[in-house]
Amino acid sequence: MTVPTPPDGKQPGDRTPDDHNPWSPPPPGPPPARWEPYPMAPIPASQARNGMGITALVLGIVGIVLGLLIILFWMSWLPALLAVIFGFVGLSHARTGRATNKGMALTGVILGGVGLLAAAGGGIFTVTVVKKVTDSARSKVKEVKASASASEKARHLSFGESYTFEDGLKVTVTKPEPFTPDDYVLGHAKGNKAVQVTVKVVNTGTERVKVDTGLPEVSDANGASTELVIDGSGRQKVITGYVLPGKEAVGKYAFSLPPDAADRIEVEFSPDAMRWDDAYWSGPTR
Repeated sequence: MTVPTPPDGKQPGDRTPDDHNPWSPPPPGPPPARWEPYPMAPIPASQARNGMGITALVLGIVGIVLGLLIILFWMSWLPALLAVIFGFVGLSHARTGRATNKGMALTGVILGGVGLLAAAGGGIFTVTVVKKVTDSARSKVKEVKASASASEKARHLSFGESYTFEDGLKVTVTKPEPFTPDDYVLGHAKGNKAVQVTVKVVNTGTERVKVDTGLPEVSDANGASTELVIDGSGRQKVITGYVLPGKEAVGKYAFSLPPDAADRIEVEFSPDAMRWDDAYWSGPTR
């Protein structure tokens, strides 16, 4: 079979000198594929840090409310102080662009400052009120003590002086007089000294008043009690019943003093021992 000769006269197996040159550049290849950039997802913007401003506003409101309540003002200073601190932090975030609620943070600072002022005002007000109440109470105590002291002093008298009780009965105890019991006597030992005490009661009021008492109590200056003398002489008289307005009732009582009794005695008497404190009369027995 005969192979036709190409028009250029070359046989298929023939090579030109360039075909076997090892230093010749390689024939151009196909064009490289076009590279498309990979689409990137959008980077989210940083989230605003508004928490400090919100917290400052809430704490500022709480501080104001507690500061307006007199009984809770002492609790308002802490949230008010925290509102100021968080508010300034929120303002700092707003200045650097990390927060968007500058107005809220500023409001929290203002409310916190007002809350601190309210807490301070409440403290000053409370201290003033407490001091005023304390001073008033002390003044009343002093007045009561002074009144009690004056009343106690007024109820200690000398023989012959008078004391008027609150029911209008004016009582006078005269100076004791020597008393000689008769032969039939109780409460008087041989060697003792007996004295007679006279009690006069005058009704200075407008209504009758009952004398509801026992007997006067007599003691010497050393506090030793004496014994009531009862004899058959009939010279003793006990005040009982009612005393009419403007009228006088007189009681006479004898008491036996031991030989070593002091020369001064004290007589204790009240027209109604259940209602009125006793009055005291004292003085020498001679």
